[in-house]
Amino acid sequence: MNKIYYLSSCSTCARIIDELKLKEKKFVFQDIKTETISKTQIEEMKDLSGSYEALFSRVALKYKTLDPKPSSEAEFKKLILSEYTFLKRPVIITKGKIFIGNSKANVQAAKESLTK
Repeated sequence: MNKIYYLSSCSTCARIIDELKLKEKKFVFQDIKTETISKTQIEEMKDLSGSYEALFSRVALKYKTLDPKPSSEAEFKKLILSEYTFLKRPVIITKGKIFIGNSKANVQAAKESLTK
């Protein structure tokens, strides 16, 4: 299944969705603000990415206020499940691969995967 976890109010997510033509490619869209991430979903993402830390956004405004900062996989998982802003976005899952975040290299890798 092709799926994207994104934030509908995020202009960067919207740009990436358009650039990759994900609506035309029949992706399943999950707005993480209105449809919370389940334990099963985060575990699937972790299995594909290798760690919860790889899925964690350190640029989230709420991250700056955390004291102490998370340091274990269990803490990263708990925070992502408790607050949608802690998931690095967008998360694109296609063809058994995961693409996390909005870096230029990551978006390009997702684009290449989708054209194969």
